[in-house]
Amino acid sequence: MSLTSAKKTENNTYELELTVDAAAFEAAVNKAYRKNVGRINVPGFRKGKAPKSIIEKMYGADVFYDDALNDVFPAAYEEAVKESGIEPVDRPDVEVVSVDKEAGVQLKVSVTVKPEVTLKNYKGVEVEKKAVEVTEEDITRELGRLQERGARLVTVDDRAAQNGDIVDIDFEGSVDGVNFEGGKAEHYELTLGSGSFIPGFEDQVVGHSTGEEFDIHVSFPEDYQAEELKGKNATFHIKLHEIKYRELPALDDEFAKDVSEFDTLEELKADLSKHILEAKEHQAEEEMENAILDKIVEEMEVDLPRCMIEHRIDEIVQDFNYRLQSQGMNLDMYLKYTGSNLSVFRKTFEISAEHQVKVRLALEKIVELEKLEATEAELEEKYAEMAKQYGIEAEKIKNFAPEEDVSRDICMNKAVDLVKAEAKITEGDKKPAKKAAAKKPAAKKTAAKKEGEAEEGEAKPKKTTTRKTAAKKDKAEEAKAEPAKEE
Repeated sequence: MSLTSAKKTENNTYELELTVDAAAFEAAVNKAYRKNVGRINVPGFRKGKAPKSIIEKMYGADVFYDDALNDVFPAAYEEAVKESGIEPVDRPDVEVVSVDKEAGVQLKVSVTVKPEVTLKNYKGVEVEKKAVEVTEEDITRELGRLQERGARLVTVDDRAAQNGDIVDIDFEGSVDGVNFEGGKAEHYELTLGSGSFIPGFEDQVVGHSTGEEFDIHVSFPEDYQAEELKGKNATFHIKLHEIKYRELPALDDEFAKDVSEFDTLEELKADLSKHILEAKEHQAEEEMENAILDKIVEEMEVDLPRCMIEHRIDEIVQDFNYRLQSQGMNLDMYLKYTGSNLSVFRKTFEISAEHQVKVRLALEKIVELEKLEATEAELEEKYAEMAKQYGIEAEKIKNFAPEEDVSRDICMNKAVDLVKAEAKITEGDKKPAKKAAAKKPAAKKTAAKKEGEAEEGEAKPKKTTTRKTAAKKDKAEEAKAEPAKEE
């Protein structure tokens, strides 16, 4: 097996000519014969016992060629890629030029390769880093979240329902007197004012009391996901079983003891202040880093192959589907729920995917220019970190995380550190705000949850046609496995 020629045919496309010698191809043909002979019927021979020469006479000399070519091509192509020094970024197009038992096989391969990248500037990039501080509003907001977690539901029996209440209702919807699919539910818990249902539904429940039965009248939006209900006027018969509201605990020392391991509210506030500041500083650092990379990408020169963007979109969509599956859904269900399709869904990630590919190419170029390498110690440290993260032995991690890939990631991170170290960073002005007092918390106590930490037990959407049409996300970085509400 050998590479006979390699030439650039156009931007980012190479054409390789490969030869598989006669001996190697004959060995592959014999292998294909042994693999398939048991499935071939030849009169006069027991199944699986017909000689290769008889089968070739009966079905043609090329009867085993396809399997033989599939067998020899991967190794021949890999060897040709190494010899030519190219970096393919897509599957190759293969043309069989000739097949001869004496001369072997001649192949012509066309493949898209990693593009050339020119960086005009990656050192001394000028960016602003946002100044951060913790305000009283920040702490109040975080305390509110803790209150919400500790809230208890109280049944209301002395007033009508109002916004913010949780009502237990039965409902049944009809259009022109005919009930429709998905328009009925029993003992459905709905938070009034949440905007979960179509416009007008929740507003008309407000003001009614426990035990009442009544009708409400609504119009389905013109862009509603169910075609037969778009723009239609509907009537829902409602039975209100129960009204509840969330009673928040008082903000005092007892509250602090209940939601954390601190003894006083002041200690809890100080701990929240500390973690909010850490979160804001981390966010400001990330934003600054992204700003540096954005400026480098803006000035880079690259003819980006379309296939690289499509491959990145494939990865994003696959990751999105994994997230959905972890919540008991899948992509098909999500697309149906949002009234979208795969083509439209993929387009929402296009801009972000292109940017991500460019960032990666820029960092790879910096690694190349700066001759950055991963040391053995860094590799072992990274494997140990991954082993701890996944709860698997470091040696087992190496089975599915090749050293080449881990080394590449280490070098990319070094490239990021390099451009940050070389950047000209100015600190932005702080916005006028009342600062929160920061008192040192007791060292023995466990920190409360950080700002922005995900709530546990996140509710999944219930399938009902009274729910709003979900809006499509425009930003790939906001791709989370949860249906969005109509904007």
